[in-house]
Amino acid sequence: MEEIKVIHSWSAPRSLSTSLMYAFAQRDDMEVIDEPLYANFLRVTGIERPYRDELLSKMESDGNKVVKDVIFGPGEKKYRFCKHIAKQRVPGLTDELLKKGKHFILIRNPLDILPSFDKVVPPSFFELGLSSLVSVYSELCEAGNPPAIIDSAELQEDPEAALRGLCEDLDIPFQAAMLKWEAGPKSADGIWAPWWYRSVHKSTCFQPPNKYPSPFPSSLYGLLEQSLPFYNMLRQKSRRNGSRAACFPQPSLPVPANEKLLSWVGDEILPRDSAKVSVFDSVVQGGDSVWEGLRVYKGKIFKLEEHLDRMFDSAKALAFKNVPTREEVKEAIFKTLIRNGMFDNAHIRLSLTRGKKVTSGMSPGFNLYGCTLIVLAEWKPPVYDNARGITLVTATTRRNSPNNLDSKIHHNNLLNNILAKIEGNNAKADDAIMLDKDGFVSETNATNIFLVKKGRVLTPHADYCLPGVTRATVMELVEKEKIVLEERRISLSEFHTADEVWTTGTMGELSPVVEIDGRIIGDGCVGPVTQRLQNAYKDLTSQLGVPIPTYQET
Repeated sequence: MEEIKVIHSWSAPRSLSTSLMYAFAQRDDMEVIDEPLYANFLRVTGIERPYRDELLSKMESDGNKVVKDVIFGPGEKKYRFCKHIAKQRVPGLTDELLKKGKHFILIRNPLDILPSFDKVVPPSFFELGLSSLVSVYSELCEAGNPPAIIDSAELQEDPEAALRGLCEDLDIPFQAAMLKWEAGPKSADGIWAPWWYRSVHKSTCFQPPNKYPSPFPSSLYGLLEQSLPFYNMLRQKSRRNGSRAACFPQPSLPVPANEKLLSWVGDEILPRDSAKVSVFDSVVQGGDSVWEGLRVYKGKIFKLEEHLDRMFDSAKALAFKNVPTREEVKEAIFKTLIRNGMFDNAHIRLSLTRGKKVTSGMSPGFNLYGCTLIVLAEWKPPVYDNARGITLVTATTRRNSPNNLDSKIHHNNLLNNILAKIEGNNAKADDAIMLDKDGFVSETNATNIFLVKKGRVLTPHADYCLPGVTRATVMELVEKEKIVLEERRISLSEFHTADEVWTTGTMGELSPVVEIDGRIIGDGCVGPVTQRLQNAYKDLTSQLGVPIPTYQET
């Protein structure tokens, strides 16, 4: 006789697992077994159930005998479907249970499980068993046999597509008979069916979900918070998520190594996809945050103290309260870099929000938790082509006036800059020049700007633009190189007719501009003054900076 092929379904309770068992039972090549390890589970754990005594007297309670004789014992059909509740895989069971057969995991959102759970037993983290489900998934993956994961929502929304996909994962043909069954108790039902299966006995197929759910009981909120991370972890691996990814593929990252980042949020370091702020955080509610960009060169953070000076000044100007100390911010930066192993060619987006609010609204009076610190470190070379140069266009969007919002406050509310950047993107330019209210050049949407004319270097006053740290550094280098520097109002035509133009910023360093509004700057190549200052800037970054603890140059 040909050995029966076993299909293992693993789930938490109340996950439509019985409906799915009924669907597989309709096949002409399948026999089904309902929770064969239940008696062993009750014997080992001592847990009470209304039907405990009856179950222990009628079911085999030696788990390893069940595995050998029931789950993998001889059968009359080609396939055997075993419905397992994950928490019933208790210590002492043979490894053969996971090593043999085809396995899949059925998941359901705890929001939908928990409200109906206490009809038989009081809900608890243990009874829900999502941690056990994750353990099953992890052990199967470690054994090189990652299971398919199906979300019960798929079975409700499109049963045929979900079942076809599951059959494909299990390498068995789909049968249309799986889509319907007769109402009422089934011969395969476990002894516990009268307590748990009343609703499913009324069904004849997978029912669409209710358009609007019932209110969630507040008494279960804590259990929901405990359980959701386990569900979400498995959901990310589900067929549903995979099919969505196929329809809407994830964009490739500019630097693939940044897929596995660790970021600081609040007071902890988190993986990239878990690094999130509350929906009540002020940066979400109103862009109410300050930020800095930092660069790392060979184990040192360039101009760290200057950037921190500006960040704390910005926080003070915005009347932030409960601001972390300078040392606390530094420690968060160092720990984030060290955890990521980032000691060179890295960029840090350092943000300090006003923090989480007790309720939504504009008023800083709602911010009673203290500030939220975010350290986002990425592998990121300079973002512009500093060898061949960049192109600019002039935006119609004017730079904020100090009458409205002072650009000396380095705030996260960047809509003014973003609107200009949209114009630059639409014109296929690298960035956009922004003018002040009187029509003089202020800066670009992302950087400060300089020009060279007849050997003199000019840059706009920092009245409307941000007085950038890199801008100040380059101005010092200009004077050090004994070049005349002039800071004044500059018209757009002066940039159009300049001998050389460059922009400055931490993200891009010192970037040559070869074209503005269709006008070629100079001869269209990187000019001699620009090159001279680029070299001087490079030398400076190799000399200065705050050392990262633990870094050792190789």
